[in-house]
Amino acid sequence: MAIDEAQFAVLATAEVDAPPQPPAVLIYDDWYPAIRASELKPGKMHTAMLLGIPLVLGRKSDGAVFAMRDSCPHRGIPLSCGWFERDNVVCKYHGWRFEPASGQCQEIPSLSSHDTLDATKIFATAYPTAERDGHVWVYIPAAGAGRVRAGDSALPVVPEVPKFSQHFRTAHLSADLPCNVDHGIIGLMDPAHGPFVHQAWWWRSRASIHEKEKQFEPIPQGFRMSAHAPSGNSAPYKLLGVYGEPIVTTIDFVLPNRRYETIRCGKKWFASLTTVTPVTARTSRIDVVAAWNIFYTVPFVTPIAKYFGARFVEQDRQTMVEQARGLRYNPALMLIDDADKPAKWYFALKQARLEGRSDHPLSGPVTLHWRS
Repeated sequence: MAIDEAQFAVLATAEVDAPPQPPAVLIYDDWYPAIRASELKPGKMHTAMLLGIPLVLGRKSDGAVFAMRDSCPHRGIPLSCGWFERDNVVCKYHGWRFEPASGQCQEIPSLSSHDTLDATKIFATAYPTAERDGHVWVYIPAAGAGRVRAGDSALPVVPEVPKFSQHFRTAHLSADLPCNVDHGIIGLMDPAHGPFVHQAWWWRSRASIHEKEKQFEPIPQGFRMSAHAPSGNSAPYKLLGVYGEPIVTTIDFVLPNRRYETIRCGKKWFASLTTVTPVTARTSRIDVVAAWNIFYTVPFVTPIAKYFGARFVEQDRQTMVEQARGLRYNPALMLIDDADKPAKWYFALKQARLEGRSDHPLSGPVTLHWRS
């Protein structure tokens, strides 16, 4: 029985009421996925939370998306309690009207002919937004950064799944995680949990564990598992053998929260972007968007991919729900070599960025060994 996205949403939100976990220090001045673009319809507003900031999002009549802090600068009532009218967000409390892309106030109904206040000098907080791969990405600046405008050349590039042909299929998955972003990310890059968390006939089993050797190299704001033949003990990779071409995969991790994977088999390819986004300092959300042209003409490939992808992500989510029960007691933790080396690099990269340093934990290519 296939699991559609609505059913997976139920699975993904189950058991998220775990005890609160220790908070993580958050990285600002970057793009984060806030909501699926398909949820935003002209004339409607939706809410989301990113980095502990409540957002109200919508789509204007010309199709452009917007994101504002869900708070009226007048008296603090959520703007989402109001309504969207003539491409303006209108506050429910006093009718203040805002242009949502800039946050500029357009009207204060209570002003009289005796007032000298220029309403257009007032701005609600608005954030740069962009649509990529079916997600609405929002740029979250650090506190005190002032107004940041969309299209500013100083903004980093909006993340996107790599694509290698004109025609391809896509799929999306999402799940809430009852852990802070750091635990979500090091779980994402952990190479040793596969045979235990993801035991399945279509993936791998404990009996398939063997020693592996992978080379890593530094890249800006992250590191790369260099191009290599994928693991022979994973059924999905074996399927690509029908194309009769060498199979090569590359995995990148890039701050603040992104894992890119590309698999090439001649002209056939699969690529994914997985993000672990801090919803608050204590909770996070995993989003996966994949694109591919492998088995492009085979019927039902997309629902099959979503089914197995949902099973895979659910296994990770359930493990983190269980881990959260232990983390509530703030136990002493350890990271070992070599399997946990990527986690150590992540923490070093994050600390350097938070401190405004440009040093990198990798000075050059490094070879790691582990069993999985």
